[in-house]
Parts: sequence; C-alpha cells; structure tokens
Amino acid sequence: MPFLGKDWRSPGWSWTKTEHGWKRMVFFGHELEDNNREIDLKETIQMVFFLPFSVVFRDKWIYVQKGSTKERHGYCTLGEALNRLDFSSAIQDLRRFNYVAKLFQLIARSQLTSLSGAAQKNYFNILEKIVRKVLEDHYNPRLVKELLQDLSSTLHSLTIHVGRCVLVGNVNIWLCRLETIVKWQQELNNMQIPKQMCTGMSFSDLPLHMQNKILLKLSDACDIINLGQATPTLHILSENRTLWKKLCHFHFSGKPFCNNLVLTKSGNVDWKLMYFNLQKHYPMREQYGDTLHFCKHCSILFWKDFGHPCTANDPDSCLMPISPQHFIDLFKF
Repeated sequence: MPFLGKDWRSPGWSWTKTEHGWKRMVFFGHELEDNNREIDLKETIQMVFFLPFSVVFRDKWIYVQKGSTKERHGYCTLGEALNRLDFSSAIQDLRRFNYVAKLFQLIARSQLTSLSGAAQKNYFNILEKIVRKVLEDHYNPRLVKELLQDLSSTLHSLTIHVGRCVLVGNVNIWLCRLETIVKWQQELNNMQIPKQMCTGMSFSDLPLHMQNKILLKLSDACDIINLGQATPTLHILSENRTLWKKLCHFHFSGKPFCNNLVLTKSGNVDWKLMYFNLQKHYPMREQYGDTLHFCKHCSILFWKDFGHPCTANDPDSCLMPISPQHFIDLFKF
C-alpha cells in the first residue's frame, strides 16, 4: 500500500483554516516537505499558540480509550472528558442541568483528586456558572445546595492538614476556593424567590382531578411534600395513598417490599412511610431530561443532539444512555 506519511498508523497532519484556505500547523524543528520556502516564525507562532480554544476542541464528543493500541496510544481521563464535552453549554439547557449537577456532585464526593490542574480549574468555572444560573433563574436550588455541601465536606477533609494536601496546586488556593463555596452557600440560603404575578388561570384554579394527575407525574418526594405545603387542598392531594404507592413502585420496582412493610393502626400499608423506609436501603431510580450517550461500536461518548461520526450500519442500536455514576465508572482504570 502507498505510504502517505512517515508512518501510516499516525493520525496525519494537523490543519487550520485561515482566510486564504487551509494551512498545515507547523511546530518548531519541523519543515514542510511540500514547500521549500522558509517558515514565517511569526505566522507559525500565531498559528500554533494563539488558536482559540473552540478551534482546538471543536468536536463535542470524546473517544473513551482504556489502553494503547497500534493506532492509538495513551488513555482518556475524567479530566479530559470534563474539558471536551462542553458542560458549560449543557447547563444552559434545562433538560441537562440536573444531569450535570448530579455528575458534579459525584465528582465532588470521590473523584476530585483524580482531576488534573486544568480540569479542576474548569470544574470550578462551570460550578460558578451553575450557581449563577440558580441565583438568576431560581431553578432547583436544593440540588445545588447538596452539591456545594458535599464539595465543602470533601475539601474540609482534604485540606485539614495544611501542606499535605493531595489536591493539585497550592493549599492556599484551595482554602480560597473553600471560602468561595461558603459564600455561594450563603447566597443560595439568602435567595428569595419573588411571587409570580399571574392574571390568568393558576394551578389552584384547575379541577382537582387535573391537579392530582400533575402530582402523579412528579418523581421526587421532596417536590411533592413542598407542593403540599402551598394550599390545604394540595396538602390533601399530596397525602394520597395511591400517589405514594406509585412512587414506591417507580423507584423500587423489583425490590422486596415485604421486608420493609409499614402498617397503619387499621392494618393498611402506609405507603408514604414505606417510601422513606425503602429509601434508606435501596438507591432511587434516576430520571433526566437528557443524558450523555455512549456508542458501543465506536467507543465514543457524546451528547445525542450533537451526534458523532459513527461507522456502524445501524447507529441507533449501538447507543447506550450513560447515567452520572456510569460516566464516573467509564474512567476508572
């Protein structure tokens, strides 16, 4: 076969688009084989070192590799995936906000020390955007409060011995970040959600059977309890046995209910207390508007809306949704 380069297994030349067309990126010590003229040093520096970040990482997918092959060397890390998958834009989409926040919470609990210095910096930059979005849009502050609490606990345990911190960077930098987290927590605790001035039909104006159907669509027990505190009517609807029974079957289907039965004085099952009892023993089912997907054929992780260059005959059959915990497990070696 004809050789197109020094090594046919190499990824090829790196190119960049300019006003005058495509040009090959040249590094110091290398000369263009197809051009005998001298390399313009100023042009080379601008081409290599001053490219915008979006040009270097323009693909919103990443190849997940756990070992070296003839074609690829090295492996993909959690920090690299954090930098490449454009989580900054993902948090602006309400379908992905809870997914990214939950992923960042899992990283804060156990994977913070595995991130590189650049990935840790990117982590806190995105975290700041998450907090600002909650303060501006008042969207799901409870989840972000739990995230900051877990992150604060982790940093307290890692920086308790000054000078022996296992995190990348100076200890004083992490102490400053810890102070920033405390500041964010205070801002979230002092956040006041303004009352919406609605001149049309409100939720309480709907018929009772419609209000009940809306409650049946909720999968978070805390949301149901908080909604029940709004009006006496909603309180009655939120205590409905059928509502909590469906919630138990949604989160804990297939689990041995008989081992955790909670009965009332009349002998009936108290499904609300049973839900919180099951919650202590089993993980709850996670539900997100949109998640990252993994192509089993290409070993590529990507957002489904953006797609990826798949070579399978039936790409849809190769896709697998990735939960936040599964995302973490992909990068454990």
